[in-house]
Amino acid sequence: MTANNNYITELVERYGRGRTSLMPILQGVVERNNFISDLDMTEIARELDLSAAQVYGTATFYAFLDTVPRGKYVIRVCKTITCDMHGKRRIIQTIEDMLKIKTGETTPNKKFTLLETNCLGWCHEGPAMLINEKPYSGLTPERVHDILHEYMNL
Repeated sequence: MTANNNYITELVERYGRGRTSLMPILQGVVERNNFISDLDMTEIARELDLSAAQVYGTATFYAFLDTVPRGKYVIRVCKTITCDMHGKRRIIQTIEDMLKIKTGETTPNKKFTLLETNCLGWCHEGPAMLINEKPYSGLTPERVHDILHEYMNL
């Protein structure tokens, strides 16, 4: 049994083999690897007796289930009109300048990935971003600078 099978098997044992187990298993793979590979999707399909198309369709439908490798810290900046009106462009520019990457890219050291995403639920305190699971709102370029420096030093 390969290492790949081991962690997927552990997730299946924890969540079960029913169709309703698909989401928590996919989330578990992302939590472990920061993305879901084609091999992972094939193995999950086999374990749950689903078609690979069903697993792929679910994995690619949700923005937080990445199917391509990402950095250790995935920065997701809200792209709603509300955040845009509150200075989202300046926030993205600050991040791009600090990390020397563009939106959609990952730093060469694989530490950061910068993405735009749909509403994060913080419109009342925009602009907002998530770094992995941690939300940050009421952002200014200065605050983003301080936040990113903390992550750079981890």
